[in-house]
Amino acid sequence: MKKISRRDFLKVTGLVGAAAALTACGGSASSTAASTASSAAGGAAASTAALGADTQAIVDRGVLKVGVKNAVKGFSFQDTLTGEYKGLEDSLAEMIAEHLGVDVEFTTVTAATRGELLDSGDIDAVLATFTITEERKKTWDFSTPYYTDYVSVLVEDSTGIKGLADLKDKVVGVSSGSTSARALVKAMIDEGVLDGANFDADTFNADTWKDGISFRQYDDYPAISTALSAGEVQGFCVDKSILAIYKTEGRSYIDAEFSPQEYGVATKKGSDFSTLCDDLVKGWLADGTIEQLIKDNGLD
Repeated sequence: MKKISRRDFLKVTGLVGAAAALTACGGSASSTAASTASSAAGGAAASTAALGADTQAIVDRGVLKVGVKNAVKGFSFQDTLTGEYKGLEDSLAEMIAEHLGVDVEFTTVTAATRGELLDSGDIDAVLATFTITEERKKTWDFSTPYYTDYVSVLVEDSTGIKGLADLKDKVVGVSSGSTSARALVKAMIDEGVLDGANFDADTFNADTWKDGISFRQYDDYPAISTALSAGEVQGFCVDKSILAIYKTEGRSYIDAEFSPQEYGVATKKGSDFSTLCDDLVKGWLADGTIEQLIKDNGLD
């Protein structure tokens, strides 16, 4: 866990001037992406004088607790030497905290733990390449999507696997708690590789699915990459922006992208903090702040 103070945030991102402008009721955005982001934070949200009870509790605590990943470059990556987190999602979390006038505290989460920590109250929000689905919306609130990605599969060139058809009867590695396995099976059905007779999206279980392809679930992405190198699995399936980190020499994507993945800020169901996060994201989308952050983090 790494706690970053407002002062450290401003120092790292070069926002000292922008922060001063915000204190004076909002200055104009500078040419830097971070300054644009900070200025947008001030302009996008309503006055903190009328905060809801859930949001006020965060302000009273003085710390916004956010679940992020620590090994997804461009989205959220933790420097092992400094402990600092850097990426699109880290910046968005810092901007939300800056808007509230509190510190931000990052907790590293995985696809399997992020929902549990949100439910338990250990964290206030999740910004961790958390795909918005109708099923998940029954349990948590999500902001308007701040990024859209697609699922694909990374393979070792030596396997000769080129497309979805080549994955038939293979073993593919996925992250525990993710929707990647279901997305891949559906794509193979849509392509006519699998007949789909036993497929039900609502009851699909990656552990028990053996109809034309099988899966192994891992706790984190480095473990899947290691399993791919060792030949324990013949494919590594997840969102393509995450796969890009592990696309080293001798590896390639299959010739297929499928299942659009929309990422949103996840918060407790029915929380007034959900509304604030959605308002902020909408504002940053409208004024180009998020677009610039996406470019700055190499995600465009």
